[in-house]
Amino acid sequence: MSDIRSSGPRAPIDSAGDRPDIAVSAADLVKSFQTPAGEVPVLRGVDLSLVRGESVAITGESGSGKSTLLHLIGGLDVADAGTLTVLGTDLRRADDRTRASLRRTGVGMIFQQFNLIPSLTVSANLAFQARLAVRYDPGRVARLAADLGLAALMDRYPEQLSGGQQQRVAIGRALAANPPLVLADEPTGNLDEETGDAVAGLLLSLVRQQGTTLALVTHSPRLAGLCDRRVHLRAGRLA
Repeated sequence: MSDIRSSGPRAPIDSAGDRPDIAVSAADLVKSFQTPAGEVPVLRGVDLSLVRGESVAITGESGSGKSTLLHLIGGLDVADAGTLTVLGTDLRRADDRTRASLRRTGVGMIFQQFNLIPSLTVSANLAFQARLAVRYDPGRVARLAADLGLAALMDRYPEQLSGGQQQRVAIGRALAANPPLVLADEPTGNLDEETGDAVAGLLLSLVRQQGTTLALVTHSPRLAGLCDRRVHLRAGRLA
């Protein structure tokens, strides 16, 4: 695997014992959704900190609030109460433009549905996020493609790829702009076990090389066990 590194090392703990830099800090985070039957609470007071450079698995039963928490961290939705700071941005006070800027330049997102652009080739899909962030580096994209086993597929379109290949493209797209934070929501959920394990291993290897913070929602105990740390949501609270 080629050497794809971040622009700087993980923040160290100094001799005075100060904490490392924090990528994500959430305190007493609350989120509910309105339904025809009334308000449904999803997150009921979540406290969570992610240290820069670590990988954290978020586990829990369906409906426990895992994806909602990830969407709040990614600025796709706004909490009802509590505090949430992501890469130095106070998302509880941020407007739509600020949240969009954070997603464009600071956060890479990987979903269970691959969400590739069908009219673009593998090469163009890989470059898409980096171009939006004005960080497109052809050499970096080429190295990512090689590491992800996509070098021979760059001129193909998503419909010409297997599910595992499409998810590798989605991973490469999220990493191509070298974001400090990657959010992955059940990234192997649509893959068979063998393919999913291989794709997950590549994702974790690449984010560790880059010093990227990873928050990974998963139902898989195997995948959670590969991360540096695991947190468990139960009924909207960290258990």
